[in-house]
Amino acid sequence: MKRVIVGLSGGVDSSVAAYLLKEQGYEVIGLFMKNWHDDSVTISNECPWLDDSNDAMLVAEKLGIPFQTVDLSEQYKERIVDYMFKEYEQGRTPNPDVLCNREIKFDVFMDIALNLGADYVATGHYCRKGTITKDNKTIYQLLAGVDGNKDQSYFLCQLSQDQLAKSLFPIGELTKPEVRAIATKLDLVTAEKKDSQGLCFIGKVKLPDFLQQQLKPKAGDIIEISKDADLYQEVPPVFDSKEKELSYLSRKFDYTPNHGKIVGNHQGAHYFTKGQRKGLAVGGTVEPLFVIDTNVEDNVIYTGQGKSHPGLLKKALFVSNEELHWIREDLELKTGNSMKVKARIRYRQPLELATLYKVPHGLYVEFENLQSAITEGQFVAWYIQDELIGSGVIS
Repeated sequence: MKRVIVGLSGGVDSSVAAYLLKEQGYEVIGLFMKNWHDDSVTISNECPWLDDSNDAMLVAEKLGIPFQTVDLSEQYKERIVDYMFKEYEQGRTPNPDVLCNREIKFDVFMDIALNLGADYVATGHYCRKGTITKDNKTIYQLLAGVDGNKDQSYFLCQLSQDQLAKSLFPIGELTKPEVRAIATKLDLVTAEKKDSQGLCFIGKVKLPDFLQQQLKPKAGDIIEISKDADLYQEVPPVFDSKEKELSYLSRKFDYTPNHGKIVGNHQGAHYFTKGQRKGLAVGGTVEPLFVIDTNVEDNVIYTGQGKSHPGLLKKALFVSNEELHWIREDLELKTGNSMKVKARIRYRQPLELATLYKVPHGLYVEFENLQSAITEGQFVAWYIQDELIGSGVIS
């Protein structure tokens, strides 16, 4: 019997994952990861990790599998929380869920599981694993989940071949309603439990509250830039190379306060992210205001009216070599080459047609259509059909 350690989170997805593996004849052990202690930043007086840990334990009891808790809060603080603060301080917007999978679930947690004699680690992610043989070598594929509405492959876009080799995703072939139906039939305590919202594993955390612990509030101006600003009227130059064109298309506008007018103030530019609409508290505009850029050094937020504001829309982005990751190393682009793919710049965004261009210092992703709020620090992931083959941090 192969031994599988399931990351039991206290949610319905991992509960059903554990049940399915047991049905398939694996020896299953449930492990709950405790990643956070500080209850001062959770919303209301719920203590989410305690509730979740209890639910996970009840599920393990019901399924008749061994269960234990591991405390990973030290590694979580170091690898996720500190990194997040650093990114926000620099005016970038990190994705803690992607990092949590790369750094915690499929690294620290996987090491613990393998030390406990596990052959595999399983999670309740809505994605699938495929295997192909190429040049007598086994290659693992990360495939989208069957439930298009819940597909979570994007969150695993930084996994490696080694990590995929040891991973199982038991619910990837099921839809969310099917998963809930199985949990209901088994009378699991998690059957009707709502999906967790909030930081991966910290529970229901209000991000600004969380950031305020580390990044002190600091008053600054909110500046509105008109869609007709001179900045946007520039006639594109004639390019003598594709690389120069891509560099132009992915460029960042260099806003200064002189480009617009002050319409309000805020408590810290690092609490805001591109494309954000809520929390600006500025009224009286014809269309809603969106954040089009932030400058954390000068503590200024630049905004524009409406979803189609030119400051929100771009056709291309850049990923530096240091931040580039190929799950399918065999498909990695060589400098000078290009590849047609489908790509997304955020979770749940429909896949968009795009072309990758490899240049000496990194990789450009050029979309067929304009994309809204391409945000530094977030991940872009690219697919061929339903297989996620690579990703990178937007620079």
